[in-house]
Amino acid sequence: MYAMNDPTWVSILPPLLAIGLAIASRQVYLSLAGGLWLGWSILNNWNFGAGLMRTVESTAEVFANTGNAMVIMFTLVMGALIATVSASGGVSGFVAALERRKWVTGGRGAQLLAWVLGVVIFIESNLTVLVAGSVSRPLFDRYRKSREKLAYLIDSTSAPICILIPLNAWGAYNLSLLSESGVPEGDTLGIFARSILFNFYSYAAVLLALAVILFKLDWGPMKKAEERAAKGEVLWPDATPMMDEGVLEQTEEPPIPARAANMIVPIVVLVAMMPVMLWLTRTEGSPFGNGSMAVLCASLAGLVSAWIMMLVQKAYKIDELVRIALRGAGGLVPLAVILILALALGGMTRELGTGVYVAGIARDVLSPAVFLPLVFVVSSAIAFSIGSSWGTFAIMIPIVVPAAAALGLDLSPFLAAALAGGIFGDHCSPISDTTIISSMAAATDHVDHVRTQLPYALAAGAVATVCFAVVGVFL
Repeated sequence: MYAMNDPTWVSILPPLLAIGLAIASRQVYLSLAGGLWLGWSILNNWNFGAGLMRTVESTAEVFANTGNAMVIMFTLVMGALIATVSASGGVSGFVAALERRKWVTGGRGAQLLAWVLGVVIFIESNLTVLVAGSVSRPLFDRYRKSREKLAYLIDSTSAPICILIPLNAWGAYNLSLLSESGVPEGDTLGIFARSILFNFYSYAAVLLALAVILFKLDWGPMKKAEERAAKGEVLWPDATPMMDEGVLEQTEEPPIPARAANMIVPIVVLVAMMPVMLWLTRTEGSPFGNGSMAVLCASLAGLVSAWIMMLVQKAYKIDELVRIALRGAGGLVPLAVILILALALGGMTRELGTGVYVAGIARDVLSPAVFLPLVFVVSSAIAFSIGSSWGTFAIMIPIVVPAAAALGLDLSPFLAAALAGGIFGDHCSPISDTTIISSMAAATDHVDHVRTQLPYALAAGAVATVCFAVVGVFL
């Protein structure tokens, strides 16, 4: 039987299978499930029948952890909140308010608005993209700026910003992965917070997007798109714009006048409740508060505030709000499924001792100056192949964090390299959900968005690789 206290090369087979399946099938769900099955089969003396039973059992056990269950619930509540805000007409009301106050009077102002919205709305990447895209698109068309530029700006300020905030869905998810990877629960938030300092790709992507606006850094396909838009041509003649067909989109006019407050108030309530709930959930073992509880309660507060506003304005009845919320929650079920499989995979790889084995290999053949940027590059390749940063985190964190710990190295830079690589690869991938939703929110051709964005993403990725190599020298 496989000896967990003395891991061998067999321990890397499950994550390798997950990566291989992801590249071949581009199905992160099947890939994670396949890795789980193989891992538990190995742990059960290569008995694939027993391994399948343990796979099902370990996946169900994810819900036995209260923190895991709350993170999964948060994902569904966020879907409900996004759908409610969309149905309220809050986005269109916000656009109208901007126009009345003349806060945006030109093309640069429209671009800065998209960038600022992407930075400020850091709770959930899909919410960021949908709000920033919906608000800015009419202004981009009016001032003859390309929709490809809009898609690039909202894509570059959604996931890269979300990953820098520990107090949102992304933070809660990665804190859970850290805990499943063997990091003591009281240390997870501190390690994640320190990793923010080393997330070089996210900083490079966000700052480069701002520089593109301020200094008109248009090159390659983006320059041609901007020249076309300046002539009043919204899209290329053969372009096929992505249609906003998602379940979270507003499908009919709201029954009340569009009001900016219907978007602003729920988001403000959600953000404001985060520090309050963290303070209320402090304990001796968790002085920073319970992150999972905080994000769930804050998102529920945002949803409740949106419902109250709709009831006060007599826009919808309770049963209609319930249907809208359920439709929105259904739209984020795929993310919840990834989360469940990811948490189960983390527990299994810890049982196998995958991180310990990788650490032994790295100790013999790699210095930190090579290992750290290698983590970033490998994570990028996986994310590009499967189109999912969250799926990449699920594969990489259970391997990289224990490996760094076994080598006696600071965990934060290695966690940052895994996270940054996941964002970079996801940013470049044409099958990424965030990339696709960015094309949808900007109403541009998806292939055109990928082509125009790729040079900027690669430039930021090159900067991040060099930075990780430099940091590795001093570890």
